[in-house]
Amino acid sequence: MQNLILQDLLYRPKKQALRLANSSIDITYKPIIMGILNRTTDSFFDNGQYFDFDKFLAKAESLVRDGADILDIGGVKAGIGEPVTLDQELDRVIPAIEALKARFDTPLSVDTWDATVLEESAKAGAVIGNDISGFMDRRYLTVAAKYNLAVVATHIRLKPRVYDPNPHYDDLIKEVTNFLQYRIQLAIDAGISKNSIMADIGPDLGKSTVQSLQLLKMSRYFRETLDVPMFLAVSNKDFVGDILGLKVTERTDVSNAAIAIGYLSGHRIFRVHEVSSAAHMTTSLSHILKSKFEMNETEYD
Repeated sequence: MQNLILQDLLYRPKKQALRLANSSIDITYKPIIMGILNRTTDSFFDNGQYFDFDKFLAKAESLVRDGADILDIGGVKAGIGEPVTLDQELDRVIPAIEALKARFDTPLSVDTWDATVLEESAKAGAVIGNDISGFMDRRYLTVAAKYNLAVVATHIRLKPRVYDPNPHYDDLIKEVTNFLQYRIQLAIDAGISKNSIMADIGPDLGKSTVQSLQLLKMSRYFRETLDVPMFLAVSNKDFVGDILGLKVTERTDVSNAAIAIGYLSGHRIFRVHEVSSAAHMTTSLSHILKSKFEMNETEYD
């Protein structure tokens, strides 16, 4: 792992931009921190702590204050849980997006794999569709293109809310690469700008701890091969906890370690629970990396 980090510190990032709505953000070095806002009663991390609307809004305010560049609102957990109807998801998500749009200038993302929820979210002010299903709903990309949304193309072995205890791959890296390349092309064919398509290798989504770590180790390969903005969602996940046998509430430091490796290897968009520490760490890394390749040494004399 030490050799991997040293190798990536010597890796000059390729110039790249992330397009959100009508704006373009230079992410050659800049990290983008996406703060997680759950409108669920059974999230694996907060267990519905912010389901109450006033608490939800207070949490959103704290994430913005801590440096979130994007707020990601979700109404259905990714894992197994109580059924959530379409009307329930809409009732959880749409008022939340409308309220956040009225309060903050921060771009909004909707964490959904349903095209109807995506469309209503776009009308309410969302500019990103974060879909962990790999565009399982084929109308999803049509809606995204219609409303000029950015999207997250995520690798998952089965589908959301399905237990996958023993995931098997004949060739993990090849299969994840092919899956994401196909989804990226689907998005392009639907009319979505390549710079508006983020790729997520999907740690823990149908992967064992070893498989998730293998994907993280190959981050630079995915950045170079897929050639789109890379999105990393590792915050407090099982695979980072398994490294040291940590409970969900004890995983901040090891999550940030995984994010640091991801940043140095080319990831630029990070979906996190604890915004402040992730923002400070990745911003520091961005200045270190930029100083190595872009700044004159005399600037620090």
